[in-house]
Amino acid sequence: MDLESLQGTAKRKGRKRVGRGHGSGWGKTSARGQKGQKARGSVAPGFQGGQNPLYMRLPTLRGISNKSHNIGIFRKRFAVVNVSSLARFDAGTEITPELLREQGVVKKLLDGVKILGEGELDKALNVKASAFSASAREKIEKAGGTAEVI
Repeated sequence: MDLESLQGTAKRKGRKRVGRGHGSGWGKTSARGQKGQKARGSVAPGFQGGQNPLYMRLPTLRGISNKSHNIGIFRKRFAVVNVSSLARFDAGTEITPELLREQGVVKKLLDGVKILGEGELDKALNVKASAFSASAREKIEKAGGTAEVI
């Protein structure tokens, strides 16, 4: 490789400096056109000339309920645990939310623990949780364990 074979980087276009005389091509009206509100001062984004703007015309849902935004005051938030995470326990162990919390499987219990069916289970465990998915219940009982809702 020689110094003669090096190529320069692509030209970079400088920023547009408006209002620097008519020789620059962006003088006089500074690319704002002729007269009018937008030529003279700043106009708030979304301003529609005094017409009620679109974002104010659309209906809103207010408050916390199951009908508004579905963030609901009755919604339950579960700490989820997959069946594969239960494989670390010995056969015949009674697994409760408190045990899962102590072992560090879940950080917070929230409104309860839900067991999901991701992974495989080959030990008979007695699992007590707030909710089970259908596949999780099937895998636990297929391994010879029990799934009890508390």
